[in-house]
Amino acid sequence: MNYHVLTLFPDMVLNGLNTSIIGRAVEKGILSIEAVNIRDYTKEKHGHVDDAPYGGGAGMVMQAAPVCDAYEALCVRLGKRPRVLYMTPQGQVFDQAMARELAAEEDLVFLCGHYEGIDERALERIVTDELSVGDYVLTGGELPAMVMIDCISRLVPGVLNNDQSAEIESFHDNLLEYPQYTRPEVYEGQRVPEVLLSGHHKNIEQWRREQSILRTFERRPDLLKKANLTLKEQAFLEELKRDLQDKKRLQL
Repeated sequence: MNYHVLTLFPDMVLNGLNTSIIGRAVEKGILSIEAVNIRDYTKEKHGHVDDAPYGGGAGMVMQAAPVCDAYEALCVRLGKRPRVLYMTPQGQVFDQAMARELAAEEDLVFLCGHYEGIDERALERIVTDELSVGDYVLTGGELPAMVMIDCISRLVPGVLNNDQSAEIESFHDNLLEYPQYTRPEVYEGQRVPEVLLSGHHKNIEQWRREQSILRTFERRPDLLKKANLTLKEQAFLEELKRDLQDKKRLQL
């Protein structure tokens, strides 16, 4: 997987990503990350890449030419026109399913805006996907790009030491991950659940699956609409719902 980040702050991107698991994957050649400085493509003698918005208003807008020129130069170098993801709160909210889709790409371009955004003509010319990390506004697109790169990279084969980890964590199968425990067996009077000490793998798997359903029911019930549950698991979920209704009736 090759990531190309179009940004005004390349050091921010590279310093943030060339560490920990992602950094090790880069060292192994599984991933490559480059930050393309949009400012390198301005023709303005003072290096400006922004100007006041037509029609008036607060702030400045990134100009179309440096953004488009940076992308076109990248395309020439790659010999193709890769998918361009524009980081914007107006975009589709990024999720795990989207991460799985993007992990299948060979090259991804992340376009990071600043100020009041980017001239619409640049977006119309080069952007294929507008993506958001949530319904809030940040000072620029670098942090969302880094979040998405981290998430996508974990699904690229070889990035995680144990590739199974990416398949059993939160949002796999539209369920949140089950609780985890490690040594000591007893901490401040709290014991590790007995089933995890039993060595009975089938019972452990069933407990973990039920805990995932329970945790999702308690914290993100909206996800359960798309969860793939067996008939037995569906019955377990219905029992949870009945218990909740009984508790509410007792509180009345």
